[in-house]
Amino acid sequence: MNKKGWLAVFIAVVVPLGFYMVAKQYGVAMPGHYFPDSVVTRMKDGKEISDTIWHKVANLQLQNQLGDTVSLDSLKGKVIIIDFFFTHCASICPILTRNMRHLQDALKLKDYSKRVDTTFVKFISLTVDPAHDSPPVLKKYADHYGVNPEVWWMLTGPKKTIYDFALNELKLGLQDSVSVDSNFVHTDYVALLDKDRVIRGYYHGTDTAAMAKLGDDIVFLMLEKDKKRKSTVFDELKPMLVPIGLIFLVTIVGVVYFSRKPKKLPQA
Repeated sequence: MNKKGWLAVFIAVVVPLGFYMVAKQYGVAMPGHYFPDSVVTRMKDGKEISDTIWHKVANLQLQNQLGDTVSLDSLKGKVIIIDFFFTHCASICPILTRNMRHLQDALKLKDYSKRVDTTFVKFISLTVDPAHDSPPVLKKYADHYGVNPEVWWMLTGPKKTIYDFALNELKLGLQDSVSVDSNFVHTDYVALLDKDRVIRGYYHGTDTAAMAKLGDDIVFLMLEKDKKRKSTVFDELKPMLVPIGLIFLVTIVGVVYFSRKPKKLPQA
């Protein structure tokens, strides 16, 4: 292979790799963090580094629509979406639940044709009227709206537990443009928690554009690296290995083919 051929191969590998690194560095706006609890300083390589400790939502244990006792602690490694509703609500709740259903359907459990597993997501709807919304009532409501119990819990339990969680853990009162009534939490806000149960976003669940943004942010959190795990060069390059390999192979074939010296035609 001549010098031009090797140059073409080099460009075919370096250019897509360069685009990947630039997109990785600048192209994706990851969901932010909310409510710092403290700041810890440490020394690394002679430099002082500050790490923010973000508010981690506490555990919650309630009953779901199947009558099972479930908890957030059982959802380690999952991205969690939480909203609030009550089954006899005739205003925002039906819209909110339908939009959550659309998101549930968009993130199918397992897409075998694309080999994508989205069981990393858990939807949670907390009733704000637990005196009325028993597990059987929640089950009837869930069935009506097409809720998949494998990925979506509708939870009920002590009112104080649910309201303390909404106001003190998810801090909805600090986000809602209309003051949240501590006696009756009625909001269309949907909270997004990452794999460490840190709040990463709030979205108006009755707004389809906001829910589309939530769908994007769920995927970003799925791809977010675990900061506790040491990254390697291979981890950085792994997402590009297949496309780079294909480009490399196609380029070599093309270069070899087009760099062949044309055969001289026999003279008459």
